[in-house]
Amino acid sequence: MKSKADFFDWFTRLMPVWVVIAGIIGFFRPQIYYPLKPYTTWAFSLTMLGIGAVLNFDDFLPVLRKPHLVLLGTLTQFGVMPLAGFLIGKALNLPVPLLVGLVMAGAVPGAMASNVISYVAKADVAYSIALTTTSTFLSPVLTPFFVYVLIHKIVKVKFLAMMISIFQMVILPLFIGFLLKHFFRRTVEKIKEFFPAFSTLFIAYICGLIVALNQKKIIEVSAIIFLAVFILNLTGLLSGYFFGGLYGFDKKRRRTLSFEVGMQNAGMGAVLSLKFFSSQTALVCALFATWCVITASFLAEIWSRKSE
Repeated sequence: MKSKADFFDWFTRLMPVWVVIAGIIGFFRPQIYYPLKPYTTWAFSLTMLGIGAVLNFDDFLPVLRKPHLVLLGTLTQFGVMPLAGFLIGKALNLPVPLLVGLVMAGAVPGAMASNVISYVAKADVAYSIALTTTSTFLSPVLTPFFVYVLIHKIVKVKFLAMMISIFQMVILPLFIGFLLKHFFRRTVEKIKEFFPAFSTLFIAYICGLIVALNQKKIIEVSAIIFLAVFILNLTGLLSGYFFGGLYGFDKKRRRTLSFEVGMQNAGMGAVLSLKFFSSQTALVCALFATWCVITASFLAEIWSRKSE
């Protein structure tokens, strides 16, 4: 029989499966998700609190020892993905809500799931955690900034409100989780394996909710939006690996940067889209969240075998 740690690890690694199942339930039984919609922001905050509780001070050492490496990775992520989302949306002539969704998917920080993916791929996990943490802490400013710069002429963007909202549901819970880990280390250590699994469950839930809210529209969404999500994800994966080579990174670190740039915290993008834009905008983020986990998981398996 598996231990609790093994079970939660198994559950987390099967994230693509739970996301697909949640989406199927959302399409055929959307009413299941409706009562939970008001608690979406709280659920996301709880996820971030759990991630904060898993973090250690050692996770920040790569930032302190070699800050230029983390800075290069963060600049690559925010320099490539928001603009790529905007240009892809424009090139494919997407309707405004879908264009905004593509920009949102590109402008959010790296996905925490990338840390797990980097571990599976035998990449540089410490660098992955440093990049994800740094981009997350910078997101209250950088996410609304890029969203505003790219789409404020197309749709109204509440820059300050979005910045405050990200701080409240991302930075504050992370900080509280970090404090809980510091003052209640023994208790937190006993349940720390639960937090990544809860994060996986939340991502599956948010994707299912978005599908439920768009049940009637989802059939009308043409293949073009799936193509847009595919291109954005591919752009991120290739850009991370390419720029990693330009920076002189070794193979493990290039693979890590590929995951970091190609995988966005689209669950956060979906929550923000529901709050500030529309469920149709959130649909793009949900699709991206699903697809980037699938492609990264597949790529991680290939790279892990090559490493062996």
